[in-house]
Amino acid sequence: MIAAPRTKFIQKLFSGHDYRFLFFSRNLSSALPEWYFDTKESLSEPLFNKILIANRGEIACRVIATCKRLGIPTVAVYSDSDAQSLHVRLADERVHIGASASKDSYLRMDRILQSCKSTGAEAVHPGFGFLSENTLFASLLQENGITFIGPPSSAIKAMGDKIESKRIAESAKVNLIPGFDGAVADAEEAVKVARDIGYPVMLKASAGGGGKGMRVAYSDDECVKGFQLSSQEAKSSFGDDRILVEKFIESPRHVEIQVLGDQHGNYLYLHERECSIQRRNQKVIEEAPSPFIDQKTRDRMGQQAVSLAREVGYFSAGTVEFLVDKNKKFYFLEMNTRLQVEHPITECITGIDIVQEMLRVAKGYKLTKKQSEVALKGHAVECRVYAEDPTKNFGLPSVGRLYRYREPETIKVRCDSGIDEGSEISMYYDPMICKLVTFGNNRQEALDNMTDALDSYVIQGVTHNISLLRTCINEDRFRSGDVTTNYLYETFPDGFQGHSLTSKDRNHLSAIAALINLHQEYTFQNKSLSKDLKSVDVAVKCGDSFTNVNVSKSIWFQCFDWKREFRRIKLQS
Repeated sequence: MIAAPRTKFIQKLFSGHDYRFLFFSRNLSSALPEWYFDTKESLSEPLFNKILIANRGEIACRVIATCKRLGIPTVAVYSDSDAQSLHVRLADERVHIGASASKDSYLRMDRILQSCKSTGAEAVHPGFGFLSENTLFASLLQENGITFIGPPSSAIKAMGDKIESKRIAESAKVNLIPGFDGAVADAEEAVKVARDIGYPVMLKASAGGGGKGMRVAYSDDECVKGFQLSSQEAKSSFGDDRILVEKFIESPRHVEIQVLGDQHGNYLYLHERECSIQRRNQKVIEEAPSPFIDQKTRDRMGQQAVSLAREVGYFSAGTVEFLVDKNKKFYFLEMNTRLQVEHPITECITGIDIVQEMLRVAKGYKLTKKQSEVALKGHAVECRVYAEDPTKNFGLPSVGRLYRYREPETIKVRCDSGIDEGSEISMYYDPMICKLVTFGNNRQEALDNMTDALDSYVIQGVTHNISLLRTCINEDRFRSGDVTTNYLYETFPDGFQGHSLTSKDRNHLSAIAALINLHQEYTFQNKSLSKDLKSVDVAVKCGDSFTNVNVSKSIWFQCFDWKREFRRIKLQS
């Protein structure tokens, strides 16, 4: 165990504007903008003396951020590959728990328990992934007098089994997708059930998640093959080869409800998140609220999500996922019994620090708000920036070291990342670089802010998916809000090939480059322009044609930042 120095400001985590790193000092909470955390009334409550984060990367940094804001010391655990990682440097203490492979480190319950005992940590936050939804881990901590910052193990177990969760949802009067009640024994029974339900059907692992163990079948032959592949994948991924069959909802939206519950029977729903932009059943872009859901549907979905949480005896943060058809009919999909990856966009529109509420609930406090007090202000968008090649099946992981890394410093942006310049994207873990979040007073503004943020993001050393993200954010169908879970495959039927410049595009870029050079020459030679001029006109020869560039005088004299301002230049070929 090595002690790490405590710091009041850590710009590495949320660098840029003040509101992006004010998590770290309760004395600065008054400087937060109105649209951010407003759970200030509970900052003085006694919480835990020390918390261990049983995770790594950006989510470990995210939990540390709230703990620092609340004055709670933290313990980081790390593998061989993560010895110099950002979450290790941000924590107050750190403990090495094994080799790089997850099975030898972040999945070693015994070593994490021993780390709690050696550091005196009173509680464990599991983040997401790894042991976050492991009932044995939650029970083990409880048996040793250590608080698991999450739901009770009974709720994790019940919601982790898709067959059991459907039965509980039915009891809670939650809308269900038509299907067979229970697991099917073999491929022959799967075909019989599929015929009774009517094709197409979805075959999916009872203990599954993250898109694994799922197949769509449109015929008997596809059903047989899908059953075999799904059961094999489920066995290898989850140690449970049970398969259920249900009606496949074609071209649905994926919309989820964030819920919070305490140990006193109080529940809230924090509105919805639209998560339809996916590849291989894994989310790529999320936004809150959904551009499709109206207030009436939002309330009905929220009430059913709370009903399910109450039925299973849930407390802490959780997410109830639904499929929504074109007529706004919604059907229960599953419940994730942990902090969700995309929770930041909910925090943006509600002002509620979800991690802080998880800590408070784990300590036994009541929720700070009533349902009528939950705000819905503005619009937030999250892009998952991955180290992967988007031109290869929308994302083939890329590994390497980031020799240059600069996060956006544009307005109303939040970067939840666990890396900095010099960090290595390892083959051992998820290749996520950052959860890039932007906020706006409306959807248009949030998307425009996202475009600016993506344009100013600098990542060198690994292949990344920013080109795909930016293309989607500015694509007409996405901008109109007309999306389904098939969006990527329908928009790019031959796969994403990146943006191809037209000759006009090339001329425009060449003209801008020439104008930058001219501006620098004027600056270097100390040349001045007439005070009567309102703008500067420059003709640039590009090949056999000329491109005329018009720049306002005010921008010219500001030595403008071309990354942000070049789109304001009027280009006429």
